[in-house]
Amino acid sequence: VQLQASGGGLVQAGGSLRLSCAASGSMYNINFMGWYRQAPGKQRELVAVAPKTSGGSTNIADSVKGRFTISRDNAKNTVYLQMNSLKPEDTAVYYCAAHDMRGYDYWGQGTLVTVSS
Repeated sequence: VQLQASGGGLVQAGGSLRLSCAASGSMYNINFMGWYRQAPGKQRELVAVAPKTSGGSTNIADSVKGRFTISRDNAKNTVYLQMNSLKPEDTAVYYCAAHDMRGYDYWGQGTLVTVSS
């Protein structure tokens, strides 16, 4: 599975960005897709993940609840992250990830989001 993320950039605090992650390859064993982020000097952390099917649960970090929304288009093998009311502390490299039910993960190349105050 290959992941191609896009949509990062520079935005002022309070603004919005939409990240996209397109997956290619066999998605048969992929059960979750989502986003993680890593700020300078910090560990990578979960932002939001969504299940492949509607029967699973979406997991969203408390720090972004109410501001970020994750969605999937399975027909396009694409996951989106709509980010509203951005804050300077949201500044990070955002990574797309796909979780294989057999216990391993695929990662995209990362896209930088910079929120200025």
